[in-house]
Amino acid sequence: MASTAFRGGTRMDLDRIRAARHAIDPLFLDTPFYECGPLGRRLGCAVSLKLETANPVRSFKARGTELVTSLLAGGGGDAVVCASAGNLGQALAWSARRRGIRATVVAARGAPAAKLDGIRALGAELQLVDGDIEDARERAVRLAAQRGVRLVEDSLDIETCEGAATIGLELAAGPPIDAVLVALGGGAMATGIGYVMKALRPEVEVICVQPAGAPAMTRSWHARQVVTTDTIDTIADGVAGRHPIPEVLDDLLAVADDAVLVEEASIRAGMRHLLDLAGQVVEPSAALGVAAVREDRARFAGRHVVTVVCGSNVDPAAYRGWVGH
Repeated sequence: MASTAFRGGTRMDLDRIRAARHAIDPLFLDTPFYECGPLGRRLGCAVSLKLETANPVRSFKARGTELVTSLLAGGGGDAVVCASAGNLGQALAWSARRRGIRATVVAARGAPAAKLDGIRALGAELQLVDGDIEDARERAVRLAAQRGVRLVEDSLDIETCEGAATIGLELAAGPPIDAVLVALGGGAMATGIGYVMKALRPEVEVICVQPAGAPAMTRSWHARQVVTTDTIDTIADGVAGRHPIPEVLDDLLAVADDAVLVEEASIRAGMRHLLDLAGQVVEPSAALGVAAVREDRARFAGRHVVTVVCGSNVDPAAYRGWVGH
């Protein structure tokens, strides 16, 4: 298909996304993609899973950090800072260590212990702050400026979006589908996958899914302008931001067909379905797509939908409490 099929007014570029595959360690590429019969029968539609968990950091985030650090290493940079709810930090630590770059990750003190332990184990400097991810972002900005090093801002930095967009290339090369369900937080994965699908498979509906307890980006998409929130109340820590980035919202408006909110009970049920029917232990953010189908079965009945299973870094005790096993 021609790369000129979609312009869309976004910051992304299809040729750069294709080139990104050469910078990303093959460990993170061509992830499992298959139709899950038991899950589809439970939900009343054909459901395929795109598993972004079978890799060294157990999330999709390394597709972006591989691209960031490859460009940084090529330009002579030797240090990098980011704020993270946990998964980006692990991915950046992994990619930075691979290339001899010093990584510092700022995270909220209350972030899942499994994610914080993973960051430390991968050799990054970890700084903890009180508050939430927005407070961690403020600290990371100051820290990078003080040290004069590269700040990686998830979703704002185009490399994080175009790295995630390589998932879209793999979906576009697969069998026919009717819709793709993408977890929506800062927007890197949603805008990246959405851009590629609209460029190469425009008939596929791109639906972003966010918890009702962290609705800022979804509200912004519907309002067509940035809407912030004061609080977060969701178990899906990986998508729990309060302050959408204007540039990312502009991209999302160009590529997403819809953005929906789901309730906490549906997220927990989605995690149970993925465990019981697909054998997948996932973090709450990765169950958002299943939750969306569960809450609106009529919309998806008889269709073939793909949900991107984006992460599996979860504290065991919390997980057992959520899924009831």
